Parts: sequence; C-alpha cells; structure tokens
Amino acid sequence: MKVPYQIGADVLLKYSRTEKLESALKVGKLIEESRLSLGITQQELAIKSGTSRAHISRIENDKSDIELGTLRKIIETGLGKNLEISIK
Repeated sequence: MKVPYQIGADVLLKYSRTEKLESALKVGKLIEESRLSLGITQQELAIKSGTSRAHISRIENDKSDIELGTLRKIIETGLGKNLEISIK
C-alpha cells in the first residue's frame, strides 16, 4: 500500500490540539479533595510525599503532568490512601 504523503511528527505536533482526558482532569481535584478532608496543607502533603508545595499546587490545578511514581507517593505516602488504576 502506497501512502500518498507523509506527515512528520513536528507537523503533527504543530497542528494538533492538546486534549486532556476527563479522568486526567479529575486527578488533581481528587488529590485536593482528599488533602482537604484530612485537614492538611499543600506544604504538609509535599513534605510527606517528598515533593514541593509548588508541584502539589500545579497538580491540583491541572497545570502539571504527573508521573505514576509521584502519584503513588502522593496518594499512598502523603494521603495514606490506596491507589487503584483500572482500564475500562
């Protein structure tokens, strides 16, 4: 099968729209809600999780991506909750 044209990754990136998944938008809010229900500050959560308060703030406000390892530390160590991920 012959491809009539090829588009480079740089062109795709330039003209693509960044669309955030609905579930990704919820992660920051879930962290914030859990933190507030425990009555701890962003600074306290950051110290427990081994990250910075600024990073916690960016995550809660959906201004930063989060690596799975960092998410796990925030949820399990910082908030004392269990992290469960499912694909449906």
